Amino acid sequence: MKISARNVLKGKIVDVVKGATTAHVRIDVGGTIVTASITNEAVADLGLEKGMSASAVIKASDVMVAVD
Repeated sequence: MKISARNVLKGKIVDVVKGATTAHVRIDVGGTIVTASITNEAVADLGLEKGMSASAVIKASDVMVAVD
């Protein structure tokens, strides 16, 4: 796989929760959970299931920082 995004975090799927149209896919990346919101159709197309290896690919033009 070739991809332009430089932030590719390899991990394992710990949960897939489908909603009406969107699913939340939780990936354990070295003890930190990253959650992706993707379509139910994408979950089916990729065959995503709990326990399988997957990567969280993060491509963002902005990163915001907030403090209290």
